[in-house]
Amino acid sequence: MTRVLADLREELAPFYSDIGRPSIDPEPMIRMLIVGYCYGIRFERRLCEEVKLHLGYRWFCRLELEDKVPDHSTFSVNRHGRFRDSDIFRQVFEAMVRACMDAGLVKGEGFAVDASVMEADASRYHGNAPGEIDWSAPERQTRAVAEFLTALDDEDADADRKPPKVVSPVDPCSAWTAKANKRVQFGYGLNYLIDIKYAVIVDVEATPARTYDEVAATKTMIQRTQERLGLKPDWLAADTAYGTGKFLHWVIGAGITPHIPVWDMSKREEGILSRADFTFDRVEYWRNE
Repeated sequence: MTRVLADLREELAPFYSDIGRPSIDPEPMIRMLIVGYCYGIRFERRLCEEVKLHLGYRWFCRLELEDKVPDHSTFSVNRHGRFRDSDIFRQVFEAMVRACMDAGLVKGEGFAVDASVMEADASRYHGNAPGEIDWSAPERQTRAVAEFLTALDDEDADADRKPPKVVSPVDPCSAWTAKANKRVQFGYGLNYLIDIKYAVIVDVEATPARTYDEVAATKTMIQRTQERLGLKPDWLAADTAYGTGKFLHWVIGAGITPHIPVWDMSKREEGILSRADFTFDRVEYWRNE
């Protein structure tokens, strides 16, 4: 970990000023976020309090007893600023994967893919149809709304997907979902591509918690892993949610053997016609013959 994070300052140097008040060192901040991920500390306010009081966390984050812990607001500013602009999280992640590859922990023969749901910071009681929301209202001029509207402009009009019936006016990029047998909520899907040999995560992609987006993210992860890490699996394992005809066709076309149950559509009733819906006109039949 120390070797991977050693170049953080150099990578982020163009995003910091040489004049004015000294900037906060990015390495302890990244280390703090790693602590939060490993120990399930989701909120930055709590993370800052935990690091302030926990000697083990301070040691890992390279903070002496007299060093001040960064304020929680600093994480928010940097996450949507320097960290995003520099793509530093992706660089740190891929550097760790390469370290695992060098240690022989990644075989690259078989991958598995799956997604878990993370609840969005948006009330499930305040969802609206997209057409009912005035996106130009002053209270809607937020970063989340701007990203949502930009994504709509960039979206492929021919994409085979249905528009969302309900969106959150606070976080419209999240999806209205009831996955994992939970109550209905707004959420995101955390998609993981895992090397089977030692269960090493080789890529990750966040999407709205919709099956369509999660399947599309799998293509992105496989292509990116091949381009940036030189890894391409011989076979791919996934659950039934990935067993659509289009995705299986893509997987086979990419030279990958799918170990994926086919999505069984035989018991669906919508759009299915029964025998009673058909009539046979014998006279018309012979006339056309």
